[in-house]
Amino acid sequence: MLLTVNDIKVEVRAGTPADVPLLLTFIRQMATFEKLSVSATEESLHAALFGEAPAARALLTFVDGKPIGYATYFFSFTSMMGRRALWLDDLFVDPAFRGKGIGKALMAYLASIALENQCARFEWIVLGWNTAAIEFYQGLGADVLADWRVCRADEGQLRRIASTLVVSPDAA
Repeated sequence: MLLTVNDIKVEVRAGTPADVPLLLTFIRQMATFEKLSVSATEESLHAALFGEAPAARALLTFVDGKPIGYATYFFSFTSMMGRRALWLDDLFVDPAFRGKGIGKALMAYLASIALENQCARFEWIVLGWNTAAIEFYQGLGADVLADWRVCRADEGQLRRIASTLVVSPDAA
């Protein structure tokens, strides 16, 4: 899809298997900014995005044919509403292109995907120290939920939690 954002022609398209190296480059750039580590590989991204049961989708953004950003998202479910939701995992725009309305256009594009898929809501997380991002999201009209906390179990914690499972010998 070709968008016009403040007189800039911005191409947004779905990622393809050939885009995996580019996606990984963007993911590493975002991780550097957010002071996070990356364990994703081209193989793990390919399997997650384009394998037998894709877990997420990717969008790539270009200006004059130059890749300048990406978004990854997936559909989740809200039992309280009995409908799906769109969860934004990552949104990244190259620093040279920030402040030009491209991030806002990507959020609008994602919101349109959510509406097309009859999603009850569109959600994401933001790092507490990233005041520029918080202000950006609030400027879109999004609520930053103060009462909700993200809970996470990493692979080691998953193994520990799963090891507490006691299966009845009568189960069969």
